[in-house]
Amino acid sequence: MKKITLTFFCMSSLTAFAQNTLTPEMMFQFSRIGGLRVSPDGKTMLYTISNTDLAENKSSSVLMTMPVTGGTATQIAAKEDKVISPKWRPDGKKICYLHMESGEPQLMEMNPDGSGKKKVSSVKGGVENFIYSPDMKHILFTQDVQVDFKDEKLYKGLDKTTGRIYDGLNMRHWDTWNEGAYTHVFYCDYTDGNVNGEPIDILKGERFDAPVKPFGGDEQLAWSGDGSIIIYTSKKEVGTKYAISTNSDLYAYNINTKETENITPDNKGYDQDPQFSPDGSKLAYLCMKTPGYESDKNRLIIYDWKTKTRVDLTENLDQTVDAFSWSIDGKSIYFISPINATKMIYEYNFAPKKNQPKISQLTADWWDYNFIQSASDGKRNWVVGGKVNFSHPTDLYLIDPVKKIETQLTEVNKEMLSKIKFGKVEKRMVKTVDGKEMLTWLIYPPDFNPAKKYPTLLYCQGGPQSVVSQFWSSRWSFQLMAANGYIVVAPNRRGLPSFGQAWNDAIIGDYGGKCMQDYLSAIDDAAKEPFVDKDRMGAVGASFGGYSVYWLAGNHNKRFKAFIAHCGMYNMESWYGSTEEMFFANNDQKGPYWSNPKNYELYSPHRYVKNWDAPILVIHNEKDFRVPLGQGLEAFTAAQIQGVPSRFLYFPDENHWVTKPQNSILWQRVFYDWLDKWLKK
Repeated sequence: MKKITLTFFCMSSLTAFAQNTLTPEMMFQFSRIGGLRVSPDGKTMLYTISNTDLAENKSSSVLMTMPVTGGTATQIAAKEDKVISPKWRPDGKKICYLHMESGEPQLMEMNPDGSGKKKVSSVKGGVENFIYSPDMKHILFTQDVQVDFKDEKLYKGLDKTTGRIYDGLNMRHWDTWNEGAYTHVFYCDYTDGNVNGEPIDILKGERFDAPVKPFGGDEQLAWSGDGSIIIYTSKKEVGTKYAISTNSDLYAYNINTKETENITPDNKGYDQDPQFSPDGSKLAYLCMKTPGYESDKNRLIIYDWKTKTRVDLTENLDQTVDAFSWSIDGKSIYFISPINATKMIYEYNFAPKKNQPKISQLTADWWDYNFIQSASDGKRNWVVGGKVNFSHPTDLYLIDPVKKIETQLTEVNKEMLSKIKFGKVEKRMVKTVDGKEMLTWLIYPPDFNPAKKYPTLLYCQGGPQSVVSQFWSSRWSFQLMAANGYIVVAPNRRGLPSFGQAWNDAIIGDYGGKCMQDYLSAIDDAAKEPFVDKDRMGAVGASFGGYSVYWLAGNHNKRFKAFIAHCGMYNMESWYGSTEEMFFANNDQKGPYWSNPKNYELYSPHRYVKNWDAPILVIHNEKDFRVPLGQGLEAFTAAQIQGVPSRFLYFPDENHWVTKPQNSILWQRVFYDWLDKWLKK
């Protein structure tokens, strides 16, 4: 076993006497940075700072600007201004944003100092995902359009019926039922601060969404350099074909000819997130090659607009790409890629100096970068990014690509952080049952005393292919668990990215196999420590982590004394018949239960429920269509009928996640009440 220890100190040792440990309520006192946009000249950044009002059960934001190389931050819009989705106009002379003044989102503009606010659009139905053309002659935006209508013959005289008729899957997606409306891309004329003319729907009559639901945004849209082409991302399948496919493509719509061309027809996996180079000659985008596999390697592709040829820039990089940004001068592309349970920034240099690689890693250490934007001081390139770890919410940093130096630009939570005592974070390399090295995080309680014995939690990650990296969460917070007196064991088991594609893919068709053994290897390794109380260990997790908890509950051989499963898969056969993205189920389970019954027989947690012998808290939400409510109900019923101490926490207004502040606080209180009841006796 190898250990590397890093202690995160608070911002000021002078305030140590006043430090507190984290509470659920304190998590919502932290400010959150987001919405980063760098001005077209690369010199000024625009960003939001959001804060939560627990009494009002909602968040609000202020809008800030700052020179990208550091300096004074200026607030240019207050929370009362209710600025939504701010960004720069292509000439940098205005900041544009959405506002709900008229009851639906409309486009507004203001000067970079916040003055001169002016309403730009009055589009019926509102505006979303807006982007100005580079020549500022047009604006594209999205809007939901009703395409499917009820069969008048069947519904005749039934004006009060609530019934809906479906002839294929994709009846519902994520947390929303399909009612026949689709998100379409529109464009209209723009002249000197005014939207003119009737908007043109470039997908008129089509039963497809652009961007792709449920999470696609304006990153899936782009204008060509000359403003004549709109690139949009769409998965042009309907019904059951949509549910079993990941074949999104990039479509080029010519506003002069009104013709549309699929520019990625040969790839049957995801193609998305188009970005033109600054000179407009090349299009970069992300691509997954394997059809039906949502966690395949994301490749960074360059498409030459003139020659119609493409190159995979990351072909020889055994890592996936999360996000990217062209440098201001177009000579490089910066991208985020997970490596060894962190998310780092890389540069692809199109013309490296002699003996220098084309791909180089710019950042290091135990942090995550979750978003980046290219920047410039007028003389050279920079990168601005949002950086976070287990013990520090997001702040903005400036990265020097040449010297590979990071400079902190913001300290929005400095005062809060100075009052909080965090626990030590340790990285361990744990041996798996087949001799592999598995990176595992250990997080210790504040004021940890090695002479004491502590209750210990095994954290089971969701995804299932989602790296346990240096994240900050208001709910699944390792530091909050540690502040409640628990040691946290968080392994990067089989099936997680950042350790090569083979490790990431190893979970497919093997949900209850090596990845479950990895969890047991991690907790057994920790249990060898004298400060871990082997009689007070629990396992917690959400989504695939919830599945893992259910699985472990029937296969743990008395290791654990308590379990918590949030929105987990319990009965794999009934889950297959009720989830919505069938490509995910087909890929990871290697087909449906009737054609691959052995996989479901071996790895469905409900088949081991007779072995449940420890208390379990089940959490599930009404609007979760990815792992439907029935999974939680089945698990809780099984526990109750068998007399296993159990509790059910239900949210009627939440989906796969818990997003409302007061719901999150209740979630935390129930979470720790359950753990404390069974692990702190």
